[in-house]
Amino acid sequence: MKQPQSADKSKRHISTTIAKSAIVVLFFLFACSGEKKVTSSDATSNDSLAFMSTYGVNTLISDSGRIRYRIEAEEWLMYDKRSPSYWAFEKGAYLEKYDDSLRIETTLRSDTAYYYDKMGLWKLYGNVRINNSKGEKIFTDKLFWSSDSGRIYSDSYIRIEQGDQITEGIGFSSNQDMTVWEIMNTTGIYPIEDKQK
Repeated sequence: MKQPQSADKSKRHISTTIAKSAIVVLFFLFACSGEKKVTSSDATSNDSLAFMSTYGVNTLISDSGRIRYRIEAEEWLMYDKRSPSYWAFEKGAYLEKYDDSLRIETTLRSDTAYYYDKMGLWKLYGNVRINNSKGEKIFTDKLFWSSDSGRIYSDSYIRIEQGDQITEGIGFSSNQDMTVWEIMNTTGIYPIEDKQK
């Protein structure tokens, strides 16, 4: 005797539902087994995360109760879990150094800057430009500034424009006011042509 068509459909529907349910259960069993779960403590223990992120920075920095510097940066990231810890200005930085009367002694600009706070060391990279109180302009692609020792130095190509001449060389050392400096390996001293003629 032939069963009614609706009973066949009902059995097929129940069988299909059971089969789908079994596949879903098996999928979850296999998907969950063998994988390590990532927890929030795993993510926060990573030293690649910045402790602080600040954008649109324009701040004054004091030393011994006196304003000494002003920093401008599009982005300032602080990595306190790294060894050594540092501040990153990867979108460029502009710095002004002031004397005791709050007159600008030196200005400094670079494409990228890192400050290692425990060592008092600045590392500046890419289009580093410095102007000092004597009107000299210094150009290089890499410069280091130790605020602890009060020295600025580089082992890279450097170009200094002063008055009517340009001095170029490899390697550089200076006081932190950039008023007394020395180029280690001078490659040339050139007069600046008078553009008025």
